[in-house]
Amino acid sequence: MEEKYNVNSLESNVSVVSNPATKFSAFCFEWSEIIVQSFIIVVLLMTFLFRNFTVDGQSMENTLLHGDKVAVIRWNYVPKNGDVVVIKRGEQFDKPIVKRIIATEGQSLKINFSDGSVIVNGEKINEPYIKERMWLKGDAKIPSVVPKGHCFVMGDNRNHSSDSRFNIIGLVPYENIVGQAKYVFFPFNRMKVIE
Repeated sequence: MEEKYNVNSLESNVSVVSNPATKFSAFCFEWSEIIVQSFIIVVLLMTFLFRNFTVDGQSMENTLLHGDKVAVIRWNYVPKNGDVVVIKRGEQFDKPIVKRIIATEGQSLKINFSDGSVIVNGEKINEPYIKERMWLKGDAKIPSVVPKGHCFVMGDNRNHSSDSRFNIIGLVPYENIVGQAKYVFFPFNRMKVIE
């Protein structure tokens, strides 16, 4: 009697022996693919959404300290009063700086140096973030109204800050704003949302 074999059933019963070198190669390929994709995502995020910036100097004390590393949000940023922003270098200074927006385009502005108060659109603004009462005037003329496409900025440590009160900085064109400094991410003991 002749035996018939079903080829399909034989193939399903044969176990495939996998080569350990092939498994390792597949593992390495998968991880390298993940690493490359992660790198591309980080580059895109850093190019279009976020930037990191290291605070240099004491002009933003006590909100930000020298050496703090901050995450800067760039995507679709529109300047607003009270925001802490990073400003790219202009004609007068050689590296980016960080300051707080006090007034934006079209807003009236008055600084009373006798009591250190700042008045925007006729109202004295509450500034719990400043280090001490402002007495340093600067050499720039304070505009009564901030011109279109510009903002007026100051450091939180007013008496130790070069800002819009000085000709070296002056009014900041919107296009010179890199973005809003939103988070301190290093050192770890200072991690916080910037307000």
